[in-house]
Amino acid sequence: MLLEPAVLLSSPLNSAFLGLALASALLAAGCDRQSGEQAQPGPAASAPAKSGELSGTIDRSHKGEPLPDVTVKDPAGRSLALKDLKGPVLINLWATWCAPCVTELPLLDKRAADRPLRVVTVSQDMEGGAKVADFLKGKGVTRLEPWLDPENDLAFRYGGGTLPTTVYYDSAGREVWRFVGGHDWSGPETAKMLAEGS
Repeated sequence: MLLEPAVLLSSPLNSAFLGLALASALLAAGCDRQSGEQAQPGPAASAPAKSGELSGTIDRSHKGEPLPDVTVKDPAGRSLALKDLKGPVLINLWATWCAPCVTELPLLDKRAADRPLRVVTVSQDMEGGAKVADFLKGKGVTRLEPWLDPENDLAFRYGGGTLPTTVYYDSAGREVWRFVGGHDWSGPETAKMLAEGS
């Protein structure tokens, strides 16, 4: 007996499975990983910058949304409730295995020196905080803290899409824009983008 698609999706288990499969496919697709490459390479295996890695797009369709009610942790077990952050703040979702993420990390690290802007990077790696902290240290990143979201709560809050995704919140804690894909955070365009939240 052949079941209609509507019957297949009516099962809560089938719907959950379909949702997880779609979210996994979206995360993997956005990281510029080529077939045949290792999915979770170590720090030494990170690829050099490729043409187009820092050519993401800006999205203003979520303007005005509040900071997410998600709590992230660091390797020492300390918690950070994102909804309690004081803006302006950039929240960056990244992973060690994502080539554009790795390319933009040093640029975000330099941008983190700008005050009062706070840059919060949240790793989507599931292998633990020690790996993420060591990875950042190995890249010479000194200002970015190794916040973790191993359950991907934040990625799902932002639609479970492409990595990296960076969301900018103004001083009132309201979203101004999100940048999907890699970006040159040191470029002149960034200053104009950040001025939108003033």
